[in-house]
Amino acid sequence: MTLPDTKHPYKRILLKLSGEVFMGADKYGLDDSSLLRIAGAIKNIRDSGYEIGIVIGGGNIFRGLAHTDSIIQRSPADQMGMLATLINGIALKQYIASLGCPVRLLTALDCPRIAESYRWENAIEYIANGEVLIFAGGTGNPYFTTDTAAALRAKEIDADLFLKATKVDGVYNKDPFLYKDALRYEKISFTEALSQNLKVMDSTAFALCMTEQLPVFVFNMDMLYTHTLQEILQDKTHGTLVKEE
Repeated sequence: MTLPDTKHPYKRILLKLSGEVFMGADKYGLDDSSLLRIAGAIKNIRDSGYEIGIVIGGGNIFRGLAHTDSIIQRSPADQMGMLATLINGIALKQYIASLGCPVRLLTALDCPRIAESYRWENAIEYIANGEVLIFAGGTGNPYFTTDTAAALRAKEIDADLFLKATKVDGVYNKDPFLYKDALRYEKISFTEALSQNLKVMDSTAFALCMTEQLPVFVFNMDMLYTHTLQEILQDKTHGTLVKEE
């Protein structure tokens, strides 16, 4: 595929979505209208000429870290969280497929009756053929977040850009929900973000992106419902690019 705007350097992308975007106005679970909006936005990205992989969280169903003080130990709690991402993946696949978009669900947790087990060789083939890929099950191991899974999958599929969809429109020098004078960065290096202790993502994911020189674009998820990805990436006011010079 060829991007409509050849001036832009990104073709293959990895989009990280939190499980919370599937809830809508509810406090947990899956909301039909939210899933349909997300599926439509993903189809639009694919139809614009991008090759896209998606890593999803499971916080709308179960958060492993939230249960580490209970009788459930960390490893099984994280396994439950990984299963939650598989549930989300099944749902998202159905909504994307309903729009006539080719999509495949790959899981790091072997569950052959539900989804294909992740193999990077297969993933490379599928995404090159224009299929949307949904990566579920995290890394398949406890103690690793879905941010880390997203960074890992991005490198394995040779993505040009890691897109991190959030509730805010970029990276700030302090929490914009708590401080009205918080300043947003249009662009910042990994070194600067690290020295300022900015919470771009969890430290393991951040370290992988920094070491492998994988650029990260942080933006508000809602932008995907009103703008094309080309428009979002080309306007510096729409997010923050984290990239080493």
